[in-house]
Amino acid sequence: MTKNHNSYHRKVVMPANTMLNPVPVVMVSCAHKDHIDGRPNIITVAWAGTICSDPPMLSISIRKSRLSHKIISASGEFVVNLVSQELLKACDYCGVRSGREYDKFQECQLTSIPADSLLSAPAIDEAPVSISCKVTGVTELGAHDLFMARIESVTVDADLMDEKGRLCLEKADLVAYSHGHYYALGDILGFFGYSVASPKALKRRLDEIHKNTNRKSG
Repeated sequence: MTKNHNSYHRKVVMPANTMLNPVPVVMVSCAHKDHIDGRPNIITVAWAGTICSDPPMLSISIRKSRLSHKIISASGEFVVNLVSQELLKACDYCGVRSGREYDKFQECQLTSIPADSLLSAPAIDEAPVSISCKVTGVTELGAHDLFMARIESVTVDADLMDEKGRLCLEKADLVAYSHGHYYALGDILGFFGYSVASPKALKRRLDEIHKNTNRKSG
C-alpha cells in the first residue's frame, strides 16, 4: 500500500551542521614528558566513536589548538574514560577549562593511575570503564583532526561484573550528550536482536537486565 503523501511528517531543511545526536561524552586522559612538565591532562570529547571491531579501534576528533592535541600527537596514545553520573560535573569542567592553566586532575579531585598497556597516558581511577588506545593514524579534516587508534586493553570496575563474569554496563550509570545538554540514559527498551526474539526469550532477557539495574540502584 502506498503511503498517503499528506500523512508525512512536515520537514524543515537546515544548513549542514553536526546534528548527529545523541553521542557519547567521554573524558580523554593523556600525558607526555615534554608537555606541562609531564603533568597529565583531561579533555572532554563528544566526538568519539567505534570504527572497527577486528582489530578493535575507535576514533576521537580534537581541534589543533587544544593542549591535548599536542600531547597525544607527541605520545601517540590516550585513554578514553567513560563518564558516569558521578563524574559528570568533572566531565563538564574538563571541557570548559584548559590544561595549560589548570591541573584538571587536582581541580576535579580525580586520581591518575597507570593505564594498562600504555607508557605515558594515565587512566582516571574514578571512571567505570577506561579504554587504552594507541594512535594508528591522524587525518586532518578542517577545524578538527581525527585520531584513529587501536584499542590495546579495557579496564572496568570489578562491581560491574556479575557472578558469571559478564560485564553489566547498564549498572555504570553512563551519560550521553545531545545538542548542548547531558542526559542520563533512560529505560531499557530492548537489546540487540530483540525484534526477532521469541516472547519467552524477550521476557527472560529484559527481566535479567532489569534485575541487574535494580541491584545497582539498591
